[in-house]
Amino acid sequence: MAGRSGSSATMIVTNTPAKDLAYTNCAYCSPSDFRNFLVSGTKLAFALVADAFVLSICSNDGVPNGQIGLNAIQRRYARVSTGDPVSVTRFTPPEEFTLALLTLELEFVKKGTKEEQVDAAHLSQQIRKRFNNQIMTTGQKVTFEYQGSGYIFTVNQTSVEGQEKNERGMISAETYIVFEAPNSSGIKVVNQREAASSSIFRQKEFNLETLGIGGLSAEFADIFRRAFASRVFPAHVTSKLGIKHVKGMLLFGPPGTGKTLMARQIGKMLNGKDPKIVNGPEVLSKFVGETEKNVRDLFADAEQDQRTRGDQSDLHVIIFDEIDAICKSRGSTRDGTGVHDSIVNQLLTKIDGVESLNNVLLIGMTNRRDLLDEALLRPGRLEVQVEISLPDENGRFQILQIHTNKMKENSFLSPDVHLQELAARTKNYSGAELEGVVKSAVSYALNRQLSMDDLTKPVDEESIKVTMEDFLNAVSEVRPAFGASTGDLDRCRLNGIVDCGGRHEHIYKRTMLLAEQVRVSKGSPIVTCLLEGPSGSGKTAMAASVGIDSDFPFVKIISSESMIGLSESSKCAQIVKVFEDAYKSPLSIIILDDIERLLEYVAMGPRFSNLISQTLFVLLKRLPPKGKNILVIGTTSEMPFLDSIGICDAFSVSYNVPTLKKEDAKKVLQQLNVFSSEDIDSAAEALNDITIKKLYMVIEMAAHGEEGGGAEAIFSGKEKIKISHFFDCVQDIVRY
Repeated sequence: MAGRSGSSATMIVTNTPAKDLAYTNCAYCSPSDFRNFLVSGTKLAFALVADAFVLSICSNDGVPNGQIGLNAIQRRYARVSTGDPVSVTRFTPPEEFTLALLTLELEFVKKGTKEEQVDAAHLSQQIRKRFNNQIMTTGQKVTFEYQGSGYIFTVNQTSVEGQEKNERGMISAETYIVFEAPNSSGIKVVNQREAASSSIFRQKEFNLETLGIGGLSAEFADIFRRAFASRVFPAHVTSKLGIKHVKGMLLFGPPGTGKTLMARQIGKMLNGKDPKIVNGPEVLSKFVGETEKNVRDLFADAEQDQRTRGDQSDLHVIIFDEIDAICKSRGSTRDGTGVHDSIVNQLLTKIDGVESLNNVLLIGMTNRRDLLDEALLRPGRLEVQVEISLPDENGRFQILQIHTNKMKENSFLSPDVHLQELAARTKNYSGAELEGVVKSAVSYALNRQLSMDDLTKPVDEESIKVTMEDFLNAVSEVRPAFGASTGDLDRCRLNGIVDCGGRHEHIYKRTMLLAEQVRVSKGSPIVTCLLEGPSGSGKTAMAASVGIDSDFPFVKIISSESMIGLSESSKCAQIVKVFEDAYKSPLSIIILDDIERLLEYVAMGPRFSNLISQTLFVLLKRLPPKGKNILVIGTTSEMPFLDSIGICDAFSVSYNVPTLKKEDAKKVLQQLNVFSSEDIDSAAEALNDITIKKLYMVIEMAAHGEEGGGAEAIFSGKEKIKISHFFDCVQDIVRY
C-alpha cells in the first residue's frame, strides 16, 4: 500500500554530518527543511528519496539548507553521489502500515571478516529497538553495528498485516523478523525460532470473521490459552518453567458446528509445516499391521525433524477428523481381531510414549466423545477438550454475516434483510444449517430470474436480489437437527385448542409457569411434571401446547409409536439420545407420552420393561450439564401402576387432567357452534363426564348425518347437527 506523498523537491546530496550517524539509516537536513517532512500530528518525519526508498528524516545543524545527508549505502542504492541533485518528497504513512513480517539477508560491511555466530533472538530485539518506526522497502540495504562488527542487511521481504501485496512497511515492537545468511557470508544464524514472540504464528492477530469462523471467539480464546500460550514463548522460557507443550486437543460437539473448520484454520495460522489432515476411517486397513503402520507414518516427519533439529524443530500439526472411528474404548468392539485396541495403543505410544514428541500438535474431532478411550483423554494426550456447541444468537448473527458478506458487497442483498432478526428466529441452528439457510434463500432469488419455458434466456444479474421473504422461506425449509419438532407436536392436537373449563386452564397455566421457571431458574436445571388422567382427556395435546407456546429452541416428544418393533435396549438408546440432544440446547422440553406404553406395560401379570423403567428413572433424576435447563412432561393413564414401580416419585409435580363435566362440555360445544341454541343444553347433558377426545369423536360422527356426508356444511356453520342423531351417536360411543 502506498502512502500519501507531498510535493516533490530537489535537494543536493551531501555526506552524513558525523561518522557515527552513518549507522542510523536516517537522512539529515537543516532544521528549516526538517519542517517540510513532518507527518501531521506527530514528531515523525519521512521522505521518499529518488522514488526508491523511504527514510526517516532527522534535523542537524551541520547540514546546510537545501541539502540532504546520505550515507554511502543510501547513495549507492539511490544511484547518486555527493553534489548530485536528488528528488525528495514528504511521505505520510497510511493507516495499516505496520510490518508483521520482515525478512533480512545479512552480510558483513567488510568482506573477509572472520566467521561469526549471530543470535537471531537477541538481534531481532536490537533491530526492533534501533529501527522502531522506520520504514523498510523491499530491496533496500541498511548498515548497522552489532557487537562491535559492521553489518549490512538487505530487505528481501516485507509483509503488512491484512495486505497480500506490499513493497514497504514500518517496523514495530511486534514485527516478526526472519534472518537469512548465505554460506559465503561467514555468518551463522542461531535461535531463529526464538527471533520473535509470535514466531509460531503467521500473523500477529486473528480476525475470526476473516477466517470464516463465527460465534466461536470464547472457544478460540480457550484453545489459545491452553494449547498455544506456552509455544509463543522461547524454548528456554518453557524449559525454566519445567513444563511441556500441549500435544493434543479434542474438539467435540454436535455435527455442523464448525469443528473441522476451526481445526483447518488453526493449522493454516501456525507457522510450521503444512498440517496433515486425515479422516479416521482412512487410516483403517484390512491387512494385519497396516493400520498401525499408517498411524506411525503420520508421525514419521515429526520424529525425523526432532531427531535432527531438537528444540529448533518446526511444529507438526496432525488433524484427525472423525477420530472416534479409530479410537473407540478398548474392549468395546467385539470383532475378534483386536485391531481397534492396537490402533489406540499405537497412537498413545506416539503421543505420550517413552520417546514422546514435543513438536507435534494432534487435533482430534468427533461428534461422539463418549466413544473415545479414556486413556486418550487424560493430561499429556488429548488434554485440551473444547466443546464446540450450537451458536447463541450473537454467534448466529456473526455466521450469517460471514455467509452474506459477498452478496452484500456486490449489491445482491436486499435492504429489507435484517440479519439480527434472522439470528433470533434460527434458534438451535448449527453453523452448517445456517449456511444451508443462506443457500436456500439464494435459490429462491435465483429461481425468480429463471423461466421454465425458456432456460436459455439470458439472466439479468442486476435484478438479482435476495430478500427477507427468501430468508423466511429458507428458515421454514431448512430445519435444525436439534430444534423443536413442531410437526410432531401439531399432530398431537389436530383439533386445535379450545376452552375446556377452569380445571384444564389451571393445569395449562401451571405447566407454563414451570416452563418459565426452567427458563429463568439457576437452582432448578431440571423440572419434571406428570399429567395423569383417563385416556383421551387431552394430556398429550396439553403437553404439546406447552411445548409450542413456550417457544423453547428444543422440544421433542418420545412416544411408543416411534419405537414399534424395537428391542428394549434399542428403545433405551433412543430415549437416551433424545436427552443427550436436549443437553446440547440451553432450553429444552421433552414430552414422555404414554409412559406406560413406553414401559411395555401389560395389566395381566403385570408385565413391564424394568430396563426402560430404570433408564427413565435415572434420566429424570440426572442433572443436565451446566448452563442447560430442561423441562420433562410425562403423560399417563395408569397412575397406580407408575406409583407402584416408583416412577411417580421421579416427577416434581403431577396434575390430574379430568373428564369434561356438563358445564365444560357446553363451553366446548358453544365454541364449535355445531348445535342450534335450543339443543346445546341437551347435548351437553348427554356429554357429561366424557373425555375431550370422545367428545370430538361423537361430534365428528354426528356431523356426517344419518345418510353420511354433510360434515362440511356443519363445520362451516351453514347447518346444525340434528339432536336425535346426535343422541344415537352418543349411545354408540358410550356402548363401545
